[in-house]
Formats: sequence, C-alpha cells, structure tokens
Amino acid sequence: MALTVPPPRSSPDIDDWALWYERELGWATAGAPVCLLTGLRFDVLELPADAGHAVLRRLGRTGPVALAGQRMALLVAAGGADELPELLDWLEWGGITLDLTAVGTGGRITAPAPPGCAVGSPGAALWLRPPEPRQEVGPVLPALVGFGNRCGDVPDLARLVDVAATECHRARLTRARTGLLTKRSTAQPLAFS
Repeated sequence: MALTVPPPRSSPDIDDWALWYERELGWATAGAPVCLLTGLRFDVLELPADAGHAVLRRLGRTGPVALAGQRMALLVAAGGADELPELLDWLEWGGITLDLTAVGTGGRITAPAPPGCAVGSPGAALWLRPPEPRQEVGPVLPALVGFGNRCGDVPDLARLVDVAATECHRARLTRARTGLLTKRSTAQPLAFS
C-alpha cells in the first residue's frame, strides 16, 4: 500500500492515536505504527496526489481525505473497493491504465495524525480533510447509492470514481507529455486530445 509511511516511533502521541481512532470514530486499528483497518467502517480509493488535488478542486466536499507523500487516500463507504473494477468498466475506463486503486476488506493504511496532533516526519500521513468524531460513517462517505446524491453535497461513488479516473488519466498524460518534451524521445508519442 502506498500510504504506509510510518510516523516517527519517538513521538509520545503515537500510543494515543489508536485510542483516539477507536474511541472517537469507532474505527479499528492495528499495529505499531498505528494502521487503520479498511473494509469494516470504510474503504479507500488511492491515487497520485496531483490527481487527488484536482479531484478535490472539482468535487468540493468529499468524505475524509488523507495524504502520505505523493499518494492521496479518499475514504469511501465500506464495500466501495469491491465495486471499483466493475464501476470503471461501466464508466468506460476499463482497459485504460490508471494509477487508481482501492483498499478494502483485509487492507490497512497508516493512520494519519489525529486532528490537533503533531505530524511526524516529512511525508508522514496527514489529514487534508479529517474525519469528524461521533458521526455515522454512512452519511459522510461516498457510496454507490445510484445517480444523483442522497447524502447532501457528498458525491456518490460513481461520480467520485469517474472524476478520479479522469484526473488520474490527465495526470498520466501530463507526466508523459512532460517526459516527451524533456527527454526528446524517438519513440512514437502518445496521442493527446
């Protein structure tokens, strides 16, 4: 998993992180460094940070969002990871190489520092949009609820995946275009539209 940058082991707050996640959010944790277990209360869509920032600009409000190094994690309702392959096919992204993955049942991500705690070393996981304590997970995390949105202004899973796939593809094309301009490759270039 890309979101596995461990927090510094010398921080006295790390032992309290697991308690915070378990007591305030009801999220399962494991290990040292503290990891959040996926597939129970939430799943994660993971993508490059540059694509993730573009998703956040386009969608506005989402569920909780974490950043670790050059990877971003968008928390979605449990079960969303299982839907990703078929959803990408249905949205006509199947067969296209995207740096968009899902972490679901049996997975884990490194726990970002709880809000108000000091973030560890550079590149350590941190919350861009922290979870809100004492709220039910369902209403605040994108889920596959059909077209439209029944959860206020949080996008449903289909819309989130479509925007994430678009931005992952754009980021890939931008990186390829930049590589072509800087390396002066003699290979056949990618087609850009």
